[in-house]
Amino acid sequence: MTPRSAKSSSPSRFWPRVVGMAMIAALAFVAWEAVRWPSVAGLATRAPASTAFIDRYRVLEREAGRSGRVQWTWVPYGRMAVSLKRAVVVAEDASFFSHRGFATAEIREAIDKAVREFGLPRGASTITQQLAKNLWLSPSRNPLRKAKEAMLTWQLERALSKRRILELYLNVVEFGPGVYGAEAASRRYFGKPAAELTDDEAAQLAAGLPRPSIWHPGVSTRAYRRYVDDIRRRMERIALPVKQLE
Repeated sequence: MTPRSAKSSSPSRFWPRVVGMAMIAALAFVAWEAVRWPSVAGLATRAPASTAFIDRYRVLEREAGRSGRVQWTWVPYGRMAVSLKRAVVVAEDASFFSHRGFATAEIREAIDKAVREFGLPRGASTITQQLAKNLWLSPSRNPLRKAKEAMLTWQLERALSKRRILELYLNVVEFGPGVYGAEAASRRYFGKPAAELTDDEAAQLAAGLPRPSIWHPGVSTRAYRRYVDDIRRRMERIALPVKQLE
């Protein structure tokens, strides 16, 4: 009788241990993430020293035997042309100034499309979401990364003004291989500061954002040129709050 009793009671001792170990592991993970979690509010008064995407580019370049050098010059919001701000907003996130970090209509559309095509939802990322990803995350689409992005987006929208979020985004986003931020891009492709960009030049820069490694000023592919023309039409058609762009 004793052996049978010991055998039957072993599962009752096993599962609490498994649950306990899982809880400890989960708490350890949460604590580790909390220690490493970025200071979102700090961005209200200081520029980032680097970004996750810039660091990733440098590592990949050095692994390939190259220098890892990037072109990146920080400029304040007022020293970027209104045309560039308008071009980027209408191209990337036309409802940027009215949403709270997430474009719900676009998200629903992306989910519906994914269901119809039996795939993962794509697109619908707002400028705030893209900023969170560029600053602290990776291009990965795994669920944990997307959850972090959502939390950081929520924090960015509550800690910073829309102007500050757009200022940060325009200063850190990639405009071509190793070219980060509006000032470096404007000087690299047009030989002048970002404050002097024309509407057409701004549209060319904004059109490269979805595929900066292959789309940027100087590229003559038909798809890129069509997208530049599309952005120019949007700039004329979509009304944005002028004071937010100045």
